[in-house]
Amino acid sequence: MSPFWGHLAGVLIVLMMVSFIGIWIWAWRKYHKPVFDRMAQLPMQDEDMPVGGAAQEKAR
Repeated sequence: MSPFWGHLAGVLIVLMMVSFIGIWIWAWRKYHKPVFDRMAQLPMQDEDMPVGGAAQEKAR
């Protein structure tokens, strides 16, 4: 295996790591907290549906 592939793999790993850290920082900004709090409450606001209710709703 040539050194080129080792350098390429290293560069790709660094790019993926930087992308991950950037997305993580973006998601944890205080600006996004109200939106994420509202989204976290969505499952609790769901109305109770009878068994098979979701399938019947899609069929309509």
